[in-house]
Amino acid sequence: MQTITSSAPADIRPPSAPAAASTAELAATAPGSIKVIRRNGKVTAFDQQKISLAINKAFLAVEGGASAASAAMRERLEQISAQVVQALTRHLNGGGTLHIEDIQDQVELALMRSGEHKVARAYVLYREERAKQRAAEAAKQPESAKPRLSVKRDDGSVVALDEARMQRLVSEACAGLSGVNVDEVLQAALRDLYDGIPEAELSQALTLAARARIEKEPNYTYVSARLLCDALRHEALKFLGLPESRPTFEEMKGLYPEYFRAYVHKAVSLELLDPKLALYDLDALGRALIAERDGKFDYLGLQTLYDRYFIHSNKTRFELPQAFFMRVAMGLAINEIDREAKAIEFYQLLSSFDFMSSTPTLFNSGTLRPQLSSCYLTTVPDDLHGIFGAIHDNALLSKFAGGLGNDWTPVRGMGGYIKGTNGKSNGVVPFLKVANDTAVAVNQGGKRKGAVCAYLETWHRDIEEFLELRKNTGDDRRRTHDMNTANWVPDLFMKRVVEDGQWTLFSPEETPDLHDLVGAAFEARYNEYEKLADQGRIKNFKRMPALQLWRKMLSMLFETGHPWITFKDPCNLRSPQQHVGVVHSSNLCTEITLNTKADQEIAVCNLGSVNLPAHIGADGKLDLAKLEKTVNTAMRMLDNVIEYNYYSVATARNSNLRHRPVGMGVMGFNDALYKLRLPYESDAAVAFADYSMEAVSYYAIKASTDLAAERGPYSSFKGSLWSQGVLPIDSIQLLAKERGNYLQQDVSESGTFDWSALRSRVQSVGMRNSNTMAIAPTATIANITGVSQSIEPTYQNLYVKSNLSGEFTVVNEYLVNDLKKLGLWDEVMAHDLKYFDGSVQKIDRVPAEIKAVYKCAFEIDPKRLVDAASRRQKWIDQAQSLNLYMAAPSGKKLDELYRHAWLSGLKTTYYLRTLGATHAEKTTISDNRLNKVGGASGGVTAKPAAPVEPIVMPAATDVGGAKVCSILDPDCEACQ
Repeated sequence: MQTITSSAPADIRPPSAPAAASTAELAATAPGSIKVIRRNGKVTAFDQQKISLAINKAFLAVEGGASAASAAMRERLEQISAQVVQALTRHLNGGGTLHIEDIQDQVELALMRSGEHKVARAYVLYREERAKQRAAEAAKQPESAKPRLSVKRDDGSVVALDEARMQRLVSEACAGLSGVNVDEVLQAALRDLYDGIPEAELSQALTLAARARIEKEPNYTYVSARLLCDALRHEALKFLGLPESRPTFEEMKGLYPEYFRAYVHKAVSLELLDPKLALYDLDALGRALIAERDGKFDYLGLQTLYDRYFIHSNKTRFELPQAFFMRVAMGLAINEIDREAKAIEFYQLLSSFDFMSSTPTLFNSGTLRPQLSSCYLTTVPDDLHGIFGAIHDNALLSKFAGGLGNDWTPVRGMGGYIKGTNGKSNGVVPFLKVANDTAVAVNQGGKRKGAVCAYLETWHRDIEEFLELRKNTGDDRRRTHDMNTANWVPDLFMKRVVEDGQWTLFSPEETPDLHDLVGAAFEARYNEYEKLADQGRIKNFKRMPALQLWRKMLSMLFETGHPWITFKDPCNLRSPQQHVGVVHSSNLCTEITLNTKADQEIAVCNLGSVNLPAHIGADGKLDLAKLEKTVNTAMRMLDNVIEYNYYSVATARNSNLRHRPVGMGVMGFNDALYKLRLPYESDAAVAFADYSMEAVSYYAIKASTDLAAERGPYSSFKGSLWSQGVLPIDSIQLLAKERGNYLQQDVSESGTFDWSALRSRVQSVGMRNSNTMAIAPTATIANITGVSQSIEPTYQNLYVKSNLSGEFTVVNEYLVNDLKKLGLWDEVMAHDLKYFDGSVQKIDRVPAEIKAVYKCAFEIDPKRLVDAASRRQKWIDQAQSLNLYMAAPSGKKLDELYRHAWLSGLKTTYYLRTLGATHAEKTTISDNRLNKVGGASGGVTAKPAAPVEPIVMPAATDVGGAKVCSILDPDCEACQ
């Protein structure tokens, strides 16, 4: 058997995955800066051709020359070699080092996974024999003969490797964590060092040594983050020119105040921060920083902050975690009377992870252009000046990182009469193409793609073409591959579907008032228009069975992921602001329901989320006292955004100052269930969704009244549902009155809080904010705080997230801790979890109770997701970003699920996420392979067994089995 001279981390595609690129192809693309560390410490260039040569020799030694020389075997060997190279280089796009042992490990894995067990066994035995020989030779050598390593510092000087400091760093990183081993991390890191290693690579070796152990012990994610902090501290303090630029975790505690003052002044001088921040009492704020909270991050959270959020100059990050949170807090407190005290209060809330502001607020607070709002809603008028004015507004709002929801219903449909030219309209679709391309061109300050969602009411003449906008076939000039779309569905349409009635499509210039009508008024007027069409007084219309259109809506949702299904009437009938306008659409992520009016009001919403599991007490109950304190401070922060915010469009500013809407949401819902040991689809979990949202609702409304008492109510308060004593829980009756028997939502009050007293206070004192609650997706801020996103069920219990920062192993630490208590967590269990795609359901030795609590998203009955959302919706004045998961979709199941969502009183739904026939790559969700907001290419389709119209799904949205928005995709607004 020949020695293999090149291989790396154990993570390659299983044989069932698509064929890997050839070794020759990879040779052309692999980074030339990858180095291989040999066992004697010497460093050589990575030569992937040696892998092919070594594997060929391994086969020759076992199979003989004749067998290994066949054409089929040569192709087989090429595939195995390509898999090895791909696995090695996928992590090292920017260059890096590989140890010879890692390379051989990867060759061994590739042989086994390819079914070449005889060759793999011989290879393993050979490696063991050689290892024994090397150990015997090493034992004969005196200690003085072992090589001494040196480190090349940033300034070019060379110093001896400081193993004592490495020991101190790893010991500090492991402090207070169970299941981690200092020596194991240290020895793994030392193995990957070589003489003359640059300082940055030394730090990286420690971090990667810990990171490689995360799937076996989740606490290593915190070790990895703390070791990453060492590199961050050095980069920041060196840039600022501070004398001590290599402090350990403990040493940094005393240096944070000095660093913080230098950081603020430097950022101001570089015109990265508002000069007003330098006018704060920086010494007081520096002393308030809690350096220990740097240790709260997991690896994914800290790496995400470093890559995307920290202030930088020429790509050098000099903002450390606690300075980051204080910078955000200072911006939010800038107009407060006692701004230092409020900045410290806001900082303590953010850095504790009890609440987190949305991504635009984290990006821009304290900067020269503080655009802190998350989303904007607009209505597009029916004239060229207005249409392109709306697209111009889109560009300006997108430039400064706003997510957009556009209501396109007023624009006349195909064949509509144009009086000015005596011609006919081409409909709304060509303008949507322009809006799509604008979103691509104006890419949110270069940070991420522009993100926009177009809404169209179901009675619009162009609705059928609208449904097909995201298809990958047909005239590409009438496709919008980069833009989200959503149906704005009136209740009357759903009634016609249930009753198997007819449905008529109209062009809005002939039926202009339908756009602003809801409920019974809409139904009456719509019936009148149908009669006018029957009489020939309306020419441009089309009639079809409502069920036919409904089937097409579901088919396109399944095939392309769009348009999402949202419901016009509950959004309006339960809106506190129906006295001053109409909700014409939701936003990019379907949780915002605010009034818009063409050329007059662009709705704006400011978001943040409460970390639910952080408010579960040691007694296993929701800590109401802590929750009230969190919500009080958070509501003040959200309200402060409104004055402080930068508005690129005047109509957005006017609307926001007039109505002052904010959207407080929750995240970590599934983690809270883990703490309570409640299965997601249990009645108790649905009851907790009800109870926890009631608590948030009560405290949010109460906090807004407190702000109204201090600062005055919002200007359009008079005439609102609030002013009439109608709270969100009460407005269900308004919907029930309009719906009749078509509402199955539980409208009971839990009776936990004194709602009567709060109603009286709202009426007498007023509300500071027209809207107070909305549940956003929270994907990125949930990653920052290390909790499950939003109200989502856990995707898998073990998998790998891939993004531009690299690959991040994610393990459900709640599951691991429970398995540890039962003595069931070991390497075999970790491998079983990988084999079964993160599911415990098929692992026999896992108890039934554990299996029930730790079901993954596609193992949960999707109707239970709707049930929990329905119970939350009672208490929320806006809506929820509700993703629906379905493991084995069919036309019948989709029909039942979305009818259930409507009957349950939901205002909106978001992505439909489905599993296809293929298995997910073991432990891996790769970036750019899942169904993200950007376009996907077409491919092979598969028909479900369904009595309803065949619904097909392109392979591009089914790669790896999971049809979901790319996790942590920086181009995806939904992940912010």
